[in-house]
Amino acid sequence: MESARKSRCATPTIAMRRKDREITDKAELLDILRRCQTVRIGMVSEGLPYVVPMSFGYEEVAGQVVIHIHCAPVGRKIKALQENPTVCVEADLFSCYEPTPRGITARYESLIGHGTARRVEGEAKRHALRCLLAHCGYADYPLSDCTYLAHTAAYSITLTSLSGKRNLPEGSPGAGS
Repeated sequence: MESARKSRCATPTIAMRRKDREITDKAELLDILRRCQTVRIGMVSEGLPYVVPMSFGYEEVAGQVVIHIHCAPVGRKIKALQENPTVCVEADLFSCYEPTPRGITARYESLIGHGTARRVEGEAKRHALRCLLAHCGYADYPLSDCTYLAHTAAYSITLTSLSGKRNLPEGSPGAGS
């Protein structure tokens, strides 16, 4: 029972309606995240929802998924995160639309996570940027070659919940897992 508990992420506060599409295995969730090129970060800015697509890196630290992002050191994102660092992170892999006996459906895999963003500096910033570079396929790119490094802000988002959902054709890798 303990190993099953370790392989799952925290349960979201709202139960998923379509349990047949729910992904609870952490390894599967991380595999989807690995294959995504972009995450969307949802936050509140000036009292309104604000969602931004971001390139990212990630890692697992002490059993928690940590998403690393970077941006300019000033602007709407920065102000929103300073006012309220609680965020929602979304990632998805869209496959296609296709007809089924009941209508048209979308084939996809997606993740939703919630957590807290914190600005990182010094070695933590360099680590976050190395994770991002690695995820983007440039693990060996030297940070010393980044001329805008001093003008870049980095954030680490520690997820306190992560859930996934998929709708793939029967027999597809990952379908019905």
